[in-house]
Amino acid sequence: QVQLVESGGGLVQPGGSLRLSCAASRSIFTIYAMGWYRQTPGKQRQLVALITSGDSTNYADSVKGRFTISRDNAKNTVYLQMNSLKPEDMAVYYCYAALDGLTYWGQGTQVTVSS
Repeated sequence: QVQLVESGGGLVQPGGSLRLSCAASRSIFTIYAMGWYRQTPGKQRQLVALITSGDSTNYADSVKGRFTISRDNAKNTVYLQMNSLKPEDMAVYYCYAALDGLTYWGQGTQVTVSS
């Protein structure tokens, strides 16, 4: 019933920036949490950043100070601003949402960090 549409991934040089967006396909009545996870081949998805309904945020230590998560409830959208990107940030990034009583995942967007 809800589809999370991700955008903003792509190729960027080390030290560059990208902004990921994740928009829900319909209006959201109750948002418990939204966030971003990432995954590389052979590894489980790992939390990158999370924002709760109370606007509390949580970041992985590896991205703290470089990434910023935010959301716009009016647009049913969550963002991940990624600055000072490093090669180790290269992964498929997945949007996560716990909303309207259910959990949803985006299809993933590739972030490539390479010179």
